[in-house]
Amino acid sequence: MEIQNIKGNTYCIDTRMTCIPFYKINDQDIIMLDSGWAEGEQKGIDGLLEKNKFKVVGIISTHAHIDHIGNNTYLKNKYGSIIAMPAYEAYICSSMVNLKAYYSGQTLSDLEKHYGHMICETDKMIIDSQDQVDLCGVKFRILHTPGHSPAHICVITPDDVVYLGDSLISYEVMAGAKMPYAFVLREDLKSKERLYDVKGSKYIVAHKGVYDDITKLITDNINFYKSRAKSIYDVIEGTMTMEDIMKAAIKSFNIHLKTIHKYVVTERMLRSYVEYLNEEGMIELIMENGFLKYSKNITELSQQNLE
Repeated sequence: MEIQNIKGNTYCIDTRMTCIPFYKINDQDIIMLDSGWAEGEQKGIDGLLEKNKFKVVGIISTHAHIDHIGNNTYLKNKYGSIIAMPAYEAYICSSMVNLKAYYSGQTLSDLEKHYGHMICETDKMIIDSQDQVDLCGVKFRILHTPGHSPAHICVITPDDVVYLGDSLISYEVMAGAKMPYAFVLREDLKSKERLYDVKGSKYIVAHKGVYDDITKLITDNINFYKSRAKSIYDVIEGTMTMEDIMKAAIKSFNIHLKTIHKYVVTERMLRSYVEYLNEEGMIELIMENGFLKYSKNITELSQQNLE
């Protein structure tokens, strides 16, 4: 792991898996934008902070996913960090039962095993109408970009550096991603479109990279997600249940599932694409012999939506 200066007082921890920005208030106190993944990154992040004698006085979380808030509680307990997060995301990770409402396909016991460390106390709730947040005397601008998660935000530092979180993915991730995640793909694509109007001096993508301009990256992200939706559309033959589509997609994308946890996560990712195809009129949901099934909606409009 290493620290990279992006601009002014805005820095980034490169964990090799993610970019985690932070803002230096002074030589000691910093505000992190997300806290990273606990299992794979906590030890390295902790060592880097101690080596540089940094104190994490605040954390602004873009959304409540395991690789973005995994160290929130650890850092809060260690440094007394003040945590700010979009209100709905904060509710999700406020208790195991609330987390169960988000990860509805898994048992409470399974959630406790895999996601228990995500539970954290949020000090400042960022509401949908809020366009900035003041944390530890520093003002950060907020851009609401729901879709990847229910209330995902981008954060703009006083140095005009835009932290995009997971609203975009890098070319490196696109090269290896079989089915990139979106909670509601239709809304995620709308948020990506809005990024064309965002102007910053630098742009940081969590997974992963620093950019001077993101215009092409936005276009390529939108096309990439739509192409994945088209690939899922292509595996639908006749009428198929979600389980049928899952089997066909796993085979088509050459996805190897060896654990129940991996299966549930993959099914969750797939469902977003199927729902997007349904909402866009490319497929339709029907009842057949007592089962919910999907079939292609072969119309001129649906064909246009795929282009």
